[in-house]
Amino acid sequence: MDALDVNYLNELLEQDVEIREKIRDQVSDLDKKTRVMVGILNKIHSTSADALPPLLDSVRPILRSCQDTNAAIASLVPPNQFWRWKDMWSNSLRAAVYSAALVEYLSTGSLITLSQVSEVLGIKEEWADRFSIAVEDYLHGLISLVNELSRLAVNAVTLGDYEAPLRISVFVKDLFAGFSMLNLKNDTLRRRFDSLKYDLKKIEEVVYDVSLRKLADSTKNLVRR
Repeated sequence: MDALDVNYLNELLEQDVEIREKIRDQVSDLDKKTRVMVGILNKIHSTSADALPPLLDSVRPILRSCQDTNAAIASLVPPNQFWRWKDMWSNSLRAAVYSAALVEYLSTGSLITLSQVSEVLGIKEEWADRFSIAVEDYLHGLISLVNELSRLAVNAVTLGDYEAPLRISVFVKDLFAGFSMLNLKNDTLRRRFDSLKYDLKKIEEVVYDVSLRKLADSTKNLVRR
């Protein structure tokens, strides 16, 4: 190996180090934002249904601020190097997906799609070869959503919202059915999917108790019929 080769390799190594450090700085910023959002959203377990809208409104500006950070990350990744660098931001994006999905569910009762969450986080299609939400990261975010909703089903009853567990049950069962049709080959993702059965069971136990005690209006109507 001659001196020219050594110098060239050193330049490549230095470029990699520089890119990694710059990406790490932006991912650190994204981490801070997702931690704030997760912290705020954790308050849903002690917040009544009529007080939820202001709480969700406090999260939306932080979600929108993630767009600038994501754009900065995308600008740092060289073309066609998405898979080389994606592990640096996967956990952060999963937390962002979870936050966006929980806000969407609590606002509309619906599931946020991959394209919708990409739009919310300001991730553009033309960045696909550099920075995007991998399907696995999107699914991890949805599993975290179900984990949180199983907690909410229990805590909502404590707060006197007996309809919430019924809505959560319908939503989670539909989502679980969708997951069941996926060909999950990623071991970590598969294990997390398997754990959803326990979340579903917890929710069903809450629904059974609410139905048995005729606490929810919908279950009272069923009894009258």
